[in-house]
Amino acid sequence: MTVLSFKKSSYSGTGEDCVEVAQFPARFRKSSYSGRGQNCIEVARLLTSSDNGAAIRDSKHPDAGHLPFPATEWSGFLRTALSQ
Repeated sequence: MTVLSFKKSSYSGTGEDCVEVAQFPARFRKSSYSGRGQNCIEVARLLTSSDNGAAIRDSKHPDAGHLPFPATEWSGFLRTALSQ
């Protein structure tokens, strides 16, 4: 499990309202729900100080970005997907 370490962005002001950033983990793996072909979904587990979650990306285009999900949304997605 990867722990995200957040820090104040250098683009934030000097006040209390700021943006925090974290480097995204590079530990994506093929989802166990993907088929056997080349077209797969990759998933990475996320752990922050306040929430667990997951991120997904397309294995054909890993540099195109990812979609992060907080734990509550990820759990809801899995419940819905598994009930189909």
